Formats: sequence, C-alpha cells, structure tokens
Amino acid sequence: MSASGSLAPGRTLVLGERQLIIGFQLIGMSDVLEVTAETAAAKFQEAMTKGEFSLLIASESIKAKLSETQRLNAEASLKPLVVFVPTPTGEYEIESIDQLAKRILGVSLQVPT
Repeated sequence: MSASGSLAPGRTLVLGERQLIIGFQLIGMSDVLEVTAETAAAKFQEAMTKGEFSLLIASESIKAKLSETQRLNAEASLKPLVVFVPTPTGEYEIESIDQLAKRILGVSLQVPT
C-alpha cells in the first residue's frame, strides 16, 4: 500500500508465443517473456509467485499446459490478476461477462427468474 492507503500500481507481464510478445512490445510493453510449450508451465508459475507483477497477460495456449491446480489458482488470483488472451493462431475460449464478473468480482450478474 502507498502512503495514501491505496494499492500501489504494479507491473504487467505478458507471457506467450513470439507473435504475441512482438505485438505487445509494439504497443510499448517492456515486461514480456516468450515461452515454449516445454517452458510455459514453469515460467507461468515463476511469474505467479514472484510477487513483482499485478497483472499477468498470458496466451491461451499456456492455460492448456497448466495443471488443474495452477489453472484454479490463476482463475482465483487477484494479485496478480491473470488474463488469458487468444493465441495468435488457433482456437480460443470466450469468457462471458457474467463469468468474468463472477471470477474477478465474486458477484453474479445473472437475474434470478
């Protein structure tokens, strides 16, 4: 916390394939880490536990390489907040606004019927 009592802003890390990393570098991101299928789970876990980052932007392909425990921890984590983005090529899962609000805020947007 800062002296004013609010949370201090943290750094953002992008993890993913070369194409994804280059795209984020082009918009000015400096904390990027290229991972391969072999290094994805270990590098992701290292970033989660390092404590340096408040936001992790990770390729959807990394999610597939994580253990169930790692995926659950990532989905429940608020520091760092983890956002999976679609891979530059391939399939991706779309998270609904309701699912996102439930995961991030802990509230349901569904109206009871």
